[in-house]
Amino acid sequence: MPRISGVDLPRNKRIEYALTYIFGIGLTSSQKILQKTGINPDTKSDNLTDAQVKKIRDLINDEYKVEGPLRTEVQMNIKRLVDIGSYRGLRHRRGLPCRGQNTRNNSRTRRGKRKASPSKKKS
Repeated sequence: MPRISGVDLPRNKRIEYALTYIFGIGLTSSQKILQKTGINPDTKSDNLTDAQVKKIRDLINDEYKVEGPLRTEVQMNIKRLVDIGSYRGLRHRRGLPCRGQNTRNNSRTRRGKRKASPSKKKS
C-alpha cells in the first residue's frame, strides 16, 4: 500500500482513482499526474513499483499544494472573508450557505437538524 503526502492509498484500486484520496487531487489532476509520469492509469495501486511511487510523490510535492498546506490555505481564505465582514464571511460565520442557495426549504447540511417548534396549547 503506497503512502503519498501522508495518505495511505487504498489497496486494489486503479491508481487513477486511488490518487483522488489525497485532499486536493481530483480525477483530472490524477490523470495529468499519471500522464506526466508515464504510468498506466489501469495499474492497481498494489502493483506500483517503488520507482513509480517515487515519481508520483516527487511530482505532487513539486507541482501541487495538497493535504495540510491546502487545508490551511482554505481556512485562511474563509477567515479573511469573516474578518473583513463580507457577505460571504457573514454567511460562513452564521453557518448558512454562502453561494446563493435557497434556505427556506433546503440547506439542512449547513443549518443542522430541525429544531422542534413549540406547540400551541389549546385553551
